[in-house]
Amino acid sequence: MQIVESIDVDVPVTTAYNQWTQFESFPHFLKEVESITQIDETHNHWKVKVGGFEREFDAEITEQHPDERVAWKSVGGDTAHAGVVTFHRLDDAQTRVTVQIDWEPSDLLEKLGAVVHAPQHAVKKDLDNFKEFIEGRGGETGAWRGDVEAGTGAVRDGDSSGVAGTGTGTSAGTLRNGGSATGTGAADATGLPPSGTGSTGV
Repeated sequence: MQIVESIDVDVPVTTAYNQWTQFESFPHFLKEVESITQIDETHNHWKVKVGGFEREFDAEITEQHPDERVAWKSVGGDTAHAGVVTFHRLDDAQTRVTVQIDWEPSDLLEKLGAVVHAPQHAVKKDLDNFKEFIEGRGGETGAWRGDVEAGTGAVRDGDSSGVAGTGTGTSAGTLRNGGSATGTGAADATGLPPSGTGSTGV
């Protein structure tokens, strides 16, 4: 099954992208996500609750380019899925965020949900929540500006910053979650937790 949803947010493309790299902040606007823990620059651990049932899985960032796209796939867990979120600059103060998710329902509950388009509605609601979250703040909680090359998973460091997050910082931008930036230069990325879910993924 494939889900594609878009929303226009009234923030610059860099602001929208930076917030999406803070995966651990996802529980603030993704209804079914309970927590995301950043493992390293390209891997994080998700805990979700779907239809009253808790599930856990790891996700791998397979491609990432600042202000353009973040792609991921699940690793292990009950539900196989992959997705990409893209960011399109509409003007200096507005961005179109598009989410595409490909997934295979793993049990009867998910198959029934797919029939009534429940996942589609959930993604649309999550994007509405993201819009409310980022526009309400007026800025991102942090940023990770690294670049992940598709096919190889090679990571090229970029500028990371800490902006009024709620967690604790990490060194040299190696993780995405954290609170206020500490250290020098390309310091740690922040986030409420990308998860830390910076995580599309969603």
